[in-house]
Amino acid sequence: MSKDDLFAATPKPDFEYDASSIEVLEGLEPVRRRPGMYIGGTDERALHHLAAEVVDNAMDEAVAGHATRIEVTLEAGNRLTVVDNGRGIPVDPHPKFPGKSALEVILSTLHSGGKFEGKAYQTAGGLHGVGISVVNALSSDTTIEVARNKTLYRQRFSRGVTLGPLEALGPTPNRRGTSVSFVPDTEIFGPEMLFKPARLYKLVRSKAYLFAGVEVRWRCAPEIITDDTPAEAVFQFPGGLADHLREQVGARECATSDFFVGRQDFANGQGRVEWAVAWPLWSDGSYSWYCNTIPTPDGGTHEQGLRAALVKGIRAFADLVGQKKAKDIAPEDVMTGSELMLSVFIRDPQFQSQTKDRLTSPEAAALVERAVRDHVDHFLSDNMERGKALLGYILDRMDDRLRRKAEREVKRKTATSARKLRLPGKLTDCAADSPEGTELFIVEGDSAGGSAKQARDRKTQAILPIRGKILNVASATSAKILANQEIADLIQALGCGTRKDCNADHLRYERIVIMTDADVDGAHIATLLMTFFFQEMPDLVRRGHLFLAQPPLYRLTAGTKSLYAMDDADRARIEAGPFKNKKVDVARFKGLGEMNPMQLRETTMDPKTRAMLRITLPQEYEERAGVKDLVDRLMGTNPAHRFAFIQENAARMDVAELDA
Repeated sequence: MSKDDLFAATPKPDFEYDASSIEVLEGLEPVRRRPGMYIGGTDERALHHLAAEVVDNAMDEAVAGHATRIEVTLEAGNRLTVVDNGRGIPVDPHPKFPGKSALEVILSTLHSGGKFEGKAYQTAGGLHGVGISVVNALSSDTTIEVARNKTLYRQRFSRGVTLGPLEALGPTPNRRGTSVSFVPDTEIFGPEMLFKPARLYKLVRSKAYLFAGVEVRWRCAPEIITDDTPAEAVFQFPGGLADHLREQVGARECATSDFFVGRQDFANGQGRVEWAVAWPLWSDGSYSWYCNTIPTPDGGTHEQGLRAALVKGIRAFADLVGQKKAKDIAPEDVMTGSELMLSVFIRDPQFQSQTKDRLTSPEAAALVERAVRDHVDHFLSDNMERGKALLGYILDRMDDRLRRKAEREVKRKTATSARKLRLPGKLTDCAADSPEGTELFIVEGDSAGGSAKQARDRKTQAILPIRGKILNVASATSAKILANQEIADLIQALGCGTRKDCNADHLRYERIVIMTDADVDGAHIATLLMTFFFQEMPDLVRRGHLFLAQPPLYRLTAGTKSLYAMDDADRARIEAGPFKNKKVDVARFKGLGEMNPMQLRETTMDPKTRAMLRITLPQEYEERAGVKDLVDRLMGTNPAHRFAFIQENAARMDVAELDA
């Protein structure tokens, strides 16, 4: 077909595409039409990004030295209010927009603000002049109050539209600063999307750690709290990141008893860098990166600078003590397993996107490396025993890495053979070479997986997170089972094959522990996993390798003592026994991810203190056949069997509700 024939064959459009087809979006309409471009989407993370934008503006006032207090209040109706005692947004007429105050321009115009030239703020998190205007555009109700020059002003907006002129409410001699109160628009986020008190609480608390000179007050309507998040709290941490690190590490043993903490101001008022690092034993660690109090979860150039400073400092110390192996030390040997926090304040930072997940300022790497490097040298050489202990810990990690690299795949001995296996990437394996005494914890979701990794005994306990509810193998074809990624990862991690090829002698772990939340969804996931093992790996169940973890449902605290309850009956026993006639605070764990690693280890993972159920199969043929029939009825393809089971058993079940 010729080119002319091709064009001739193209069907004509149903409408005329001409100049009238070109839209020009004005004001804040681009934000409402394409919110993902400004806040990364319309999901829960994007919703909380609105809160972060407003809190960051208040923090910018504090970092600039004009505010000492920030108040964050979450009310019923999904209304969030952030108040600071800073200078207050300017309210005088804007020279380029006749009839509009500077306040109205900032709230209703993209790329407007006082942070472009660096005169009003030397370092700031808000850089593009879109943060507060985006919040305004995506909120059904926004109310701004400004106390400035001893006068209180107020203006209201809805979905980016100004509802009326700036009002002067009268004198307010004892008040200064800005109050931003907004309700996210359900047209954008949907009616079910609400702020999470626990997530906001963590956000505002971290801000107090990041700037030691500010007091942050938190308030939340008690009726919307569903966990142990406090309704009121006041945060002020004179030690900054060092205080945060001490709390996060807790009682865990570290490679060095002292933490590596410090602060360095940049020359000519260009900002500063603050850091806190610890190396807990048997830990997967965690990293927290910040720029101008903005979390940068993907790291960036400031992270690169810290990595370089730590690695060069460790290598230099190794040369000092005559350790020749140091030339092979890599950044991952130093960083992996560490609890690390880094906060930088710099002028005109550059981020990868408006959501600011990654810092890209080229100069940040050199600034941080230069600021931290001298401190690393002093930290190691001022106490040689401390330096040698840390060096030994890092060299052990280096040896492990080099061994894995040389082998290319993990080698695990079994009772009959030593076989090479390629393991799934999401598996966090244990360090032991033989299966004896080892455990694989199957956990639901990355949140619980993160807590479990920090809580585990690195030598004997492995963690495999799975995403949501796995495939019901009782009602799936063999092809569908083999094509399921979660099941494929599980089979690969266990290494013993399935069905007729299943050989328990080749199992890579002595115990397989199903560890799910203590709720209905957790019980459903555990049931699906038990069905999988019953059908695909019955030999493991028959030999007693399968266990069910028993996480607590409640934490009861009376004074300074805390006890854990497995269920309502256990809670009643504690309240009537050890805590009788005492004022008891009760916290209900909605999921494993809500426990901190120390709590998870103590209650569910530590062999000395935990409780587990062993899942077994009857020995007699008739009883085994009865179990198979029950599994087929409850998990098979015919829903009528499940309905019949409910009809037969509901009357004698001690339940208040039945989840269909």
